[in-house]
Order: sequence, then C-alpha cells, then structure tokens
Amino acid sequence: VEKFIANPFGPGRLYRTGDLARWLPDGNLEYLGRIDQQVKLRGFRIELGEIESVLSSHPVVQEAVVVAREDTPGEKRLIAYVVERTGVQGSGFRVQGDEGVQGSGFRGQRTAEGVQLEAELRSYLQSRLPDYMLPSAFVLLDALPLTPNGKLDRRTLPAPTITMVAADDAPRSATEALLAAIWQQVLGVAQVGTQANFFALGGHSLLATRIVSRIRQELAVDLPLRALFEQPTIAGLAGAVDALRRAQGPLQAAPILPADRNQPLPLSYAQERLWFLDQLDADHTAYTIPGAIRLRGALDLAALAQALQEVVRRHEVLRTTFVVQDGRPVQQVGPTAFHLPIVDLSGMEPALRELEVRQRVQAEVGTPFDLAQGPLFRATLLCLEPGADHVLLLSMHHTVADAWSMDVIQRELTLLYAAFTQGHPSPLPELALQYADVAAWQRQWLSGALLETQFAWWQQHLAGAPELLTLPTDRPRPAVQSFRGASHTFILPPELVQGLRHLSRSQGTTLFMTLLAAFKVLLMRQSGQTDLVVGVPVAGRTRVEVEPLIGLFVNTLALRSQLADADGAPLSFNTLLTQVRQTVLEAQRHQDVPFEQVVEALQPTRNLSHSPLFQVMFNLLQASETPLQLPGVAIELL
Repeated sequence: VEKFIANPFGPGRLYRTGDLARWLPDGNLEYLGRIDQQVKLRGFRIELGEIESVLSSHPVVQEAVVVAREDTPGEKRLIAYVVERTGVQGSGFRVQGDEGVQGSGFRGQRTAEGVQLEAELRSYLQSRLPDYMLPSAFVLLDALPLTPNGKLDRRTLPAPTITMVAADDAPRSATEALLAAIWQQVLGVAQVGTQANFFALGGHSLLATRIVSRIRQELAVDLPLRALFEQPTIAGLAGAVDALRRAQGPLQAAPILPADRNQPLPLSYAQERLWFLDQLDADHTAYTIPGAIRLRGALDLAALAQALQEVVRRHEVLRTTFVVQDGRPVQQVGPTAFHLPIVDLSGMEPALRELEVRQRVQAEVGTPFDLAQGPLFRATLLCLEPGADHVLLLSMHHTVADAWSMDVIQRELTLLYAAFTQGHPSPLPELALQYADVAAWQRQWLSGALLETQFAWWQQHLAGAPELLTLPTDRPRPAVQSFRGASHTFILPPELVQGLRHLSRSQGTTLFMTLLAAFKVLLMRQSGQTDLVVGVPVAGRTRVEVEPLIGLFVNTLALRSQLADADGAPLSFNTLLTQVRQTVLEAQRHQDVPFEQVVEALQPTRNLSHSPLFQVMFNLLQASETPLQLPGVAIELL
C-alpha cells in the first residue's frame, strides 16, 4: 500500500522508488540519494552516508555506520558506530557485554584512550563537516552486527550508555554536576565534559533559552542569556553561576499557580491584541494556523480520533473562546467533548479526488474563526481509500497556539496514537498548569519595578528610530494593508552554509545572529538607510513550567542596528556582527515585555498602510524536533 499509490494523473498506479530528487527550475530532476538514508534533525536534512564516508576516511577507522536514534521520545540524535582498523594503536575504546549482539558486546566501558580517540574523531569530522552533521556520541565495536544473510543489522546496534569521561573533564563541584545534567537533558547527549563547548554540541539560541530557564529552576539564579555566550563551557558557566548566586542571593521568582476559576480569566497580552484586531475585521484569516497531512497506510481511525480528543481534553486552550464581560474580553473554557468528522471521498475518480482534496484544503484555510463562538481548533479527516490513504486537516486560531505548540501537538499525538492502537492508557502525565493560569500570572507578575526596568531598555533602544523602511517597491504602498503576498524559495549552497557556521563560531555568534547581520546589510543596500529596525519573533517560553503547554507564548522583538558610524562611514561586517550580537542578547534579556505594550508606550504614528516600529521581519525557523510519527503510516505534509 505504501509503495504502490493511486495515480493522480491518469489510470493505473505509481511506484514509490525510495529515491530522493528535486525538480530544478530548468525542468530537470536532480538525484539526491535514498530517502531511507536521509534524516531531518534540528531543521536540517542530513545524508547519513556522507558522514559515514568522511568518518571512514580516517586512518584508524575500518568501518563506520551513522544512525539517527531516538532512545528518548522527542530527542533524536546522531550516533556513530566505528570498527577500528586492526594494527592501528591508540584506541582503547571498547564496549563489552551484550551477548545478544553478535560481535559488538556492549557494556558501556570507556577507557582514557577511548576518550582521546573520540576527541580525535570528532575533531576530524568538525574540520570537514558542518556542526549539525556531527554525531552526539561515538560507539566503537569489535564488529558491526549482521543479519543471517550478511547485511548490517541496524536494529541491534546498541544504544550509547557511556558512563565515564576523562578524569580531568569530569564535574568537580555540585554546580558543574547540575549543569552537566541540564546540558545532557536539553542537548540530548549521553555525557558532557566540563570543557565541551555548548555550540559545538549543537546548541543554538532556542536551546540556550531552555538551558537558562532550567538553571533558574534548579539553581535559583537569574542567569542572563549572554553569560552562556561568554562562557560556553560547563566549567566557565559554573563560575558565572556561583558568582551570581553570591551576589544575588536566592532568586525569589514569582511562581505560576493555578488561577482562581471562580473569577473571570483574563486574556494574555498577546491574545488581547489579536482579539482587538479581530473586532476590527472578523472575516480575515491572517491569524489562522493551517495544516494538511497525508496519511498513507493502515490508519487506525478510532485511535486517531481518541488521540485528538485526549489532546483537546488535556489542553483547555483548545476549548477556549473569548467573550466580553463588563466591557473586557475574558477566556471561557468549553466542555471536553471533541468529534472528528470523517468525509468519505473514496468513491470519486482518482484525478477528481485529488482536486477535491486541494479544494477542501483551501476552503478550510479560507474559513475564518469566530472567537466568541468557537471552536478555535478544527480537525477533519478525508478518507481517500479506506485503510490506505487519508488526509488530516487541522486548523487553529493563533490566539490559542503558536509554532512551539505545533511541536507539542505532534509529540502528544505520536505518543497517544501509539498507546491507543495497543489498547494502552495515555502515557502522558496530567498538566500541572493551563494556558489561562499563565495569562493570569502574566498580568500580575509583569508590573511595578520589573515592568519599568524592561520598558526603560526598550525606550532607550528605540528612541528616535525611523518609523518606515523605504524599500524600492515596484508599486505604491496601499492605503490599507491587504495581507496578500507571495513567497520565494531558494537554497543556499552547502559550502556557503558551512562558511557561515565557521564565521559564527569564530565570532562567538549563532548562525541566526550572522544571518540577521547579513540581512540588514542587504536592507541597507536596498533602502539606502543605515538606521534599521527589523522584527524578530521569539518563543517567549523562558520558564520550564510552560514548555509542555499549547498556547500563544510567542513575542516579537524590534531589533535596531546602526550600520554606519557617527561620520556616516559604513561599519565593517565584524563590527556590525558584534553590535547585532549584543543587541540580540540584550533584547532577549528584556523579552518579557509584550510587543503590544512596547508599541503602546512608544506611541508611534499609527498608519493602516504599514505596521508600527518595523515593516520587515526576520526568522530562522528550527524545524520540528518531534515530527508526527504514527506506526504503520507514512506521513507527508501537504
């Protein structure tokens, strides 16, 4: 069923070869490799064979296999399995023990020589591959496990459970031990030495925020994000943490507690802004989050419906509507009942059926939400071939979800569907908080001296900033924004991306910071302006408690840069990059102020033809780290 599919172009069926290709603008097809040897990790498509080829070129390596493992749900990472070339000295890295894995023997022993060899192999790969292709762990085997017919048996490759680092790289204090545990959890690595570099292990700004939020929870210290950039090793960061603890004393952060459900539940600041815009134009779909997923294979309809219902039950925000009480909008949580409509299209001709699917997808995207009546989360299942081919339509309003929420939904659906198909209960723990609790807490916590301090930085940062970016457009700006736009897609060559990553490492920046600086140079050349403000979205989840929640947490930062000195001379790119790095870190330090309140405080001239403070946004999206996975079903995003 998964290999022979309906032909949307005529009679007969099509065969899925498993080869990966892309359609070039000139009409040619470019062969890229095999789909089963390609994985997607942290937003990057990775050819495992490319890593294996480079690793096998090391003089000490006889055989090498690289796999993407997900031993912990939602934490996929690259693991390299290496067989050492006989007669080459100096490895001492062996795993012994599991009699069920012929030739591998896996007990988790690691010698000092093995630590040295792992460092050598990692350095070797780092000089030849981009950071996102570096394995998280190396496991050296006496021989690769084989099936009875002599092929590699990937299923019996042992999980890396290494339990030792070099003696001089092991944690030496309680703070270092706690930080090592946090890094292992967030980065998904088996072990971290105190001298390991956070960014070399695959760290980026979003993961850095999660590190800082866990430090706040576990060590009761308000560590600024910039500290992790300045001290990207556990040894260096531990010193910064201990110094802050001595200077600050115990952190007295306001806890997030369940809100009083006998009182009206307020909207969060972000929800209130979208609600206000909806009052001006209730028929627009600019804030609809749509999704259409093709599900090919033996789909268990009852398990899917049950999984969706359980997600809706768990997260009140998906059952929330917004009504007006005493002149102000409040949240109203509806009942837990949820029904998945199923539309049978199996009786249609294949070509007409595919056309009907496209029309229904577009109709779903074009249907506005009623924020007062709901529901603000919709799902419909289209049945193309019973038991073989379906399309799941999902739509929700931005007031109840954001991009992070999509990861939560996918992760929970994956776990729930797998459990329900086996007749097991939900494996997910009950949520301690709901989004409405966070909204109520935000209204109480973000006030007084804290709010004034945050506001003061934004007022200083944006004082005197230009209100409009004058790009040379091919037509006049309309009097009222239409939100009708288009997209243009292009691919950066791998060698360019690798060069950008190398530049970022050398300058102590993230890839996001480097790309943002380059983007601002482009805007300067196009507009002739050297004082530029660009909008940047941030996840807005700076506390561990809110990470498992669905809801609208995303915030927007207005990042300003001066691309010329006081005399008007253009800055060098490295100077600009340093400025952008500092601005990003300071803005993230003051990100708790909702963008809506920054606009209200600065009182820019309002004009329906353009948005206030900035008209261009920049975002580096990290693709889902927990893609939807349903046993026995091939999934394709439409």
